Amino acid sequence: MVAPDWLRGCLPFYLPVLLCIVSVEVNAESIPHSEIHSDLTVEHHDPIIVDPTLNLSKLITLTLEKYPDTLWIKALEEESTALKGRSESLFAGSASAFLAFQEATSGTLHYVDAAVQVPLWNIGQRQAQETLAKYAASSATNQNDAVRLKVAGLVRTALWDIALADLSYQQAQAELDMTEQLFAKVKRRVDLGDLPRADSLLAQTEVLQKRSVVTLAQAELMHARKRFISITQDVKIPSIYQETLCSLKTIQQNHAALTAIDTLIERKQAELSTVKLVGSGQTHVAIGINSDRGNQDPRSNQTESFNIGVNMPFGGSAHLEPQIAAVNVELNRLLADREQLVRSLEQAHHEAEHNLEVNRVEMQIAEQLKSVAEEHLKMTQLSFSVGEIDLIDLLKIQTRTQQAILNAKQRAVMLQRDIAFYNQAVGVMP
Repeated sequence: MVAPDWLRGCLPFYLPVLLCIVSVEVNAESIPHSEIHSDLTVEHHDPIIVDPTLNLSKLITLTLEKYPDTLWIKALEEESTALKGRSESLFAGSASAFLAFQEATSGTLHYVDAAVQVPLWNIGQRQAQETLAKYAASSATNQNDAVRLKVAGLVRTALWDIALADLSYQQAQAELDMTEQLFAKVKRRVDLGDLPRADSLLAQTEVLQKRSVVTLAQAELMHARKRFISITQDVKIPSIYQETLCSLKTIQQNHAALTAIDTLIERKQAELSTVKLVGSGQTHVAIGINSDRGNQDPRSNQTESFNIGVNMPFGGSAHLEPQIAAVNVELNRLLADREQLVRSLEQAHHEAEHNLEVNRVEMQIAEQLKSVAEEHLKMTQLSFSVGEIDLIDLLKIQTRTQQAILNAKQRAVMLQRDIAFYNQAVGVMP
């Protein structure tokens, strides 16, 4: 049998497809049409519940309550309370008591010594401790704000990842439905002898490929959901989480991340001052009594005496310098971290701003491409129905149109996502 001219002209396009499916041709042809519509997606499923009473701010608060860094924040608050208690103490350290008993070999003469020793604050040391406690308290508060902003960024990213993944899945499912409908039409025309059997194989291959795309898209959606659940430790998402673009054009000095590291630097500077004011050590004052009353020995004075003594350390700079140097190293590490943070924030702000500008333009172009592609597809479908073009040309144009539709939808979602990312970059909380 000699192939018609139109089929010989299409052989260069059909041959690679036929070679790919030749190993499964018999099985593919034996699959009933109903099985093409069966659900072939994997069983793994991560459910997400849309809660209309939940908003983005509340979701961030709930996530923060279960976020691991809250343990660290609580420890910082406890530390600031402890530092404040120390600064309010009358003495620079713990007091100590001294008690001694001395007895002569004769057993008739004995002495009793008792004293209490307390460390005194050095000049300016107590005020330095009060300053350290104040900065520790403000640092704990600001660290909490920085962690909240960090959690907000994680939640924002997770939500928009789900939105984009869900969009890809829904579009893949729509493309599969369209391809299945085309396959059904092609199969009927093949059965009527209007189209060659190769077109049926080509359409069936397209269905199977689209079904594979649906499976992969669903897998990506499940991954996105799992990341959200892992971050929030919950399965509920808000029904609306779009944000309004803030009016800030630059990174402000009250950015939560900057404020957090600034108070860490201030605290470390205060800590450095307290270490320096220790000097050679604490001056100790001892107050006590001596008694030999009650002795039967004639050598006893039968008296009690009151004693006071001062212990003043000196020459301890060689021992203090390593402590000062260690704190100074930590201080300069924080200063370097701040400079790195400023650069990172500026870069993130620039990227967020640039992405917004690009996506605004791209969304307009994508909408125009979508309109043109949809119009072209209608014309192509009509041409195919009257036999003016081949199936492979229809599939090419259909794929291009579906990609244009997906791109337009993605650009709209990405624009909303980039608004949220811009707000995150400048430190604005929802």
